[in-house]
Amino acid sequence: MLGFFMLKIGYITIDSKDTLAISKFWAAVLGWEVTYGDETGAMLENPTKLEDGAKFPPILFYKNPDEKVIKNRMHFDLQPDDQAAEVSRIEGLGGKRIEIGQSADPATTWVVMADPEGNEFCVLKSQEAS
Repeated sequence: MLGFFMLKIGYITIDSKDTLAISKFWAAVLGWEVTYGDETGAMLENPTKLEDGAKFPPILFYKNPDEKVIKNRMHFDLQPDDQAAEVSRIEGLGGKRIEIGQSADPATTWVVMADPEGNEFCVLKSQEAS
């Protein structure tokens, strides 16, 4: 029998070397707001409420001096209206296209990118192209 739990995601936490810089990058990418920042971390929040009045969990960039050494186990998939335009805009903000093996599959429709600290994310095929 499945139980009912009264839990919700409080934050999505991402380790970061330069919390303020990376939070500003993601604020520009997503159109969210940096609502807190100090030497230990920075918080990014979506100013738009969901249909039910709830808010999307904030992203917390937590200070961590460790080097990133492997591919992320979790990443964002961003759904754009115009994939090419968004990839270009994100590159202008400091993101870059990366290769993690996706080019070997000709059916790949997403663009794999990395933020300025090397965290991978995908820009999916445009919605109208679906």
